[in-house]
Amino acid sequence: MKRLRIALALALASVSVTPAWSQYVLNLREADIRAFIEDAARVTGRTFIIDSAVQGKVSVVTQRPLSRSEYFELFLSTLRANGLVAVPGPGGALRIQPASTAASTAQVGRATSPSSFVTEIFRLRNIDAASAAETVRPLVSKEGSVTANRNSLIVVDFADNIARIRQILAGIDRDTAATQMLTLENAGAREIAEALSTLVAAGGEGGAAASVVPIDSSNSIAFRGDAATVARLMEMARELDERAASGTELRVIFLEHADAEQLLPVLQRLLGQASGPTAGPAPVANGDTNAPAPQAASLSTGASVFGNKAAVVTRFEGANAIVIAAPNDVQRMLGEVIRQLDVRRAQVLVEAIIVEISDTAAKQLGVQLFLSGLKGSNIPFAVTNYSNITPNMNVVAGAVIANELRRDDDKDDDDDDSNGLGDLADALTEAAVGEIAGSSGALIGGAFRSGNEVFGAIVNAVQRDNNSNILSTPSIMTLDNQEARILVGQEIPITTGEALSDNFDNAFRTVQRQEIGIVLEVKPQINAGGAIKLDLRQEVSSIAGPVSNNFNDLILNKREIETTITVDDGEIVGIGGLLDDNERRTLEKIPFLGDIPLLGELFKSRGRSRAKTNLMVFIRPTIMRSADDARAMTERRYGYIRGMQYQRNPDREPSIDELVRDYMGAVPPRSLAPPPTDPRLYAPAVEPGDAVVDPVPVPQSQVPR
Repeated sequence: MKRLRIALALALASVSVTPAWSQYVLNLREADIRAFIEDAARVTGRTFIIDSAVQGKVSVVTQRPLSRSEYFELFLSTLRANGLVAVPGPGGALRIQPASTAASTAQVGRATSPSSFVTEIFRLRNIDAASAAETVRPLVSKEGSVTANRNSLIVVDFADNIARIRQILAGIDRDTAATQMLTLENAGAREIAEALSTLVAAGGEGGAAASVVPIDSSNSIAFRGDAATVARLMEMARELDERAASGTELRVIFLEHADAEQLLPVLQRLLGQASGPTAGPAPVANGDTNAPAPQAASLSTGASVFGNKAAVVTRFEGANAIVIAAPNDVQRMLGEVIRQLDVRRAQVLVEAIIVEISDTAAKQLGVQLFLSGLKGSNIPFAVTNYSNITPNMNVVAGAVIANELRRDDDKDDDDDDSNGLGDLADALTEAAVGEIAGSSGALIGGAFRSGNEVFGAIVNAVQRDNNSNILSTPSIMTLDNQEARILVGQEIPITTGEALSDNFDNAFRTVQRQEIGIVLEVKPQINAGGAIKLDLRQEVSSIAGPVSNNFNDLILNKREIETTITVDDGEIVGIGGLLDDNERRTLEKIPFLGDIPLLGELFKSRGRSRAKTNLMVFIRPTIMRSADDARAMTERRYGYIRGMQYQRNPDREPSIDELVRDYMGAVPPRSLAPPPTDPRLYAPAVEPGDAVVDPVPVPQSQVPR
């Protein structure tokens, strides 16, 4: 340390007459490197952070005075020669550390000094990053590194090495590929391009890289790659195109997804032709000449997009195939139309939720009276009968009076029933018993006889409360733009006509079957944005009962929605509903008598009912674009049914698994976890998360008591 300070003092004294920018001379031999760094910090005015691993001696000798910038460059070169680097750090400070550990801390960007240790990113436009890394790797020092990414290189090294690598990459990262276009006259561009691409991929062209892209709109092929390879591929394409110019050809195209019957009219309209029967029945393999012949295109006056070139298009129903007899250019265009239309269509799962909640409450209270005189009495027959309560007082009063008359008649005639009064009394009694048996609620009544007068009364009181919660979830899956229908219910006979002849010997009745239950009809259409347009019809119907006791015609409850909506994939939307609150109050009374205070209650019948119905229909369409989507949906539904069966009988295998395995010979879906040992005690694990639960105030009227 002392020798270094003396040498620096002598150097400064010897150049005291030189300008301020070139007054430093170094003459160090085996000086401590840490002391050298300290003097460099004082001369250059920079801040250095010395790593603990920095140790050793340095020797530096200059023959002429150095400026401050030259001194700093010499300082960095001395560090580099001794396996050290100065890595820029925060606040403009330089960290002095071994070069072997500097690759991870080097700054990104270009350095101001050739001996600085930096990181630079090179963006590549034409060449492969891996091959570029192999090219520049020999130029990187042992302390540096090179990393290849998708289209870039990351190089960590000294600044002068980085500069050389930059020049080399600029020279090799150039576009040398040739690009050519070839328009075909006879063959199809896609067919030729697929054949040439197969040759290139298999190394049939010497392994040279080249791209072959068909352009269907102009029946052209674009080539890009090595110039020699592109030239050979274009020559092969021309030769194949010339060989395809052989006039009319016959081609059979087997469809994978489209229906030949639906596709045939489209192709015929492109040809300006219309479908019509062939000249006669064509013989088939089994000799049945009565079988219908396939439909072929017959000439019409329509205009063709292919000019006047003769072409015939027909279909073979047995194999779902299209048969084309046409020149090559027509074959190519029709084949391209078929290729674009014969694609796998997405499927749509439509799920409906139908919720109906109803509450009905009814109260009835009424008093019915009758008064009648018997033989020898001047009391007239009087009865109060109301339509809203049971039993029918006319029937009950008739039975009581008939039995009293029969009793009197039996006393007078000594069991002689020649007047038929006994049969009448039996019939009315049977009818009265039926009326009383069909009544509901509480019945209190009786009949009293005083002399030749009979008096009777019935008090009827009833209260009804009906609550129902009906939940239906029909679902159906169909192809995009394809109608589908599901019915879960039954067919019932509905009488539509009846006729009787005079002597009843030619009676007939016409009956029509009508579907009752849940019906879901849909036609989905997926648009370009992924939303689904639904033509939808939803119906829920049921039997309400007969019109009345005297008419057997049925009353049908029916709730139907028919609409067209647009729904996003997987969204639940309410398509309609009904909120109905129906309250009725009925009062039947005898005029004048029913208006008498207090006593008038005996001549009245009161009724009150209230019915609430909440009906809502929800729809959720889900697009099934692939087999994986359909498989996942099937596994969810299968697992739901399987779990329900397991809960009903946990001691045995679910019957659906047994059916699939033994009857179908298939493997049940196993992506779901096995059922728990005890479903009633099973609790799913809850993972901790960042969810926030906000308290929701509950109205006081809804707090359970």
